[in-house]
Amino acid sequence: MSQIVYLNGQFLPIAEAKISVLDRGFIFGDGVYEVIPVYSRHPFRLAEHLRRLQASLESIRLPNPYPDTEWTTLITELIEKNATEDQSLYLHITRGVAPRDHAFPANTPVTVFMMSNPLITSTRAQCETGVAAISHADNRWGRCDIKAIALLPNVLLRQMAVDVGAVETVLFRDGFLTEGAASNIFAVKKGVLLAPPKDHHMLAGITYDLILELAEEHKIPVEVRKLTEARVRAADELWITSSTKEILPIIQLDGKPVGKGKPGEAFWQMYNLYQDYKQQVMRHASP
Repeated sequence: MSQIVYLNGQFLPIAEAKISVLDRGFIFGDGVYEVIPVYSRHPFRLAEHLRRLQASLESIRLPNPYPDTEWTTLITELIEKNATEDQSLYLHITRGVAPRDHAFPANTPVTVFMMSNPLITSTRAQCETGVAAISHADNRWGRCDIKAIALLPNVLLRQMAVDVGAVETVLFRDGFLTEGAASNIFAVKKGVLLAPPKDHHMLAGITYDLILELAEEHKIPVEVRKLTEARVRAADELWITSSTKEILPIIQLDGKPVGKGKPGEAFWQMYNLYQDYKQQVMRHASP
C-alpha cells in the first residue's frame, strides 16, 4: 500500500501532493502543526491534540478549517488508508497561497495537509541503557507555546545534540529549565517528580499532561515549579517526554552522569504506568 496523504479536501498518494511556491507556509513559515501518535489504529488523546491545535490557530489568528467532528472523520479515514497499525499523524495548516506580503491576505483559503508515517517510539533497550543529552541557552522566540511550523531554532538546537552523538538538547532560559529542542523535560529529586510550569517559553505537551495525571493517580509526589539550572544538574533523574519518544531517561548531561548514571527507580515506575496506560486505554480502545 502506498503512502496516502490528505491535501485540501483530497486523499492521494504522497508523490501527487503538490502546493504552490507562494504558500505562506513555504514563504513565511506562517502556520501551525500537530503530531498525533496512533496505537492499534486509535489516535492518542485526540481531543487534547485538537484542543491544542485550536489554541495554536487562535494564537496566530488563523480560523480553524474544520470542526472537531470533521477533523475526527478525516483523521480516521487517513489512518484507515495507511498500512501500519501504529502511526504518527502529522497535521499542517498554513494561511494559504497569496502574493508575498507580510500582512495577512484577505479571503484566502487555508492550506490543510495531513500525512501518516509508521510510529517509531523509544525502544526498551534505549530505556534500559538511557541516553545522553547536552544543554544550551534557549534562544528561540518568545511564543514557544504555539506549535508553529517555523522550527529553525529547534532544528539547530537538536542538530547540536546529534553532532555529538546525544539524543536531545536541554534548554535553559534566564537560568531556568524550559524544555528540550523537541521534547518536554522532567526531573526527579529524592523521589519527587519535578516539572517546569506551562508558560509561553514551552510547548504544553500532551505526554507532559499524561505524566502528571499518572503521577497524581498513583500518589507520586509532584512539584510543578520553575526549576533552576543548578537544580536540574543536581537531579537524581532526568526524563525526556514526547509523543514519539514517549518517556526516555537521560543518564548523562553535558558529559556528566545524571544521578547514578543509569535509569532510576522513578523512571521505571512511570515507564510501566505509561505502558499500562497504552495497553489498557489505547490498544483496547473502542472502535
